[in-house]
Amino acid sequence: MTDCIFCKIIAGQIPSDLVYKDAQVVAFKDIQPLAPVHLLIVPRAHIAALPEIPDTDSGIIGHMAMVANKLAAQTGIAAAGYRVVINTGKEGGQVVKHLHLHLLGGKMLDGKLG
Repeated sequence: MTDCIFCKIIAGQIPSDLVYKDAQVVAFKDIQPLAPVHLLIVPRAHIAALPEIPDTDSGIIGHMAMVANKLAAQTGIAAAGYRVVINTGKEGGQVVKHLHLHLLGGKMLDGKLG
């Protein structure tokens, strides 16, 4: 087991507000939400960041996007619009070194990305 907080959440060692799970990913509420809906979609396999996705798992990003679409519909934010974000590296704002997608919505989001 790594020291990765997301790996520990996936393994059930740290509690989370889980909203979705399948064989490839889990999704849970962000503990520091920036919008009324702020979910993290995380691959079960430990992939440190976007550039670290192995060729054998290149479909994971597409799957994460499909899960984001499904969760946007389930949470009622799909019609009004939502944002998906993958932060990569220190200057990209990545805090946890485990690939994850942020799904944000439920209010008018600022047009700035940085």
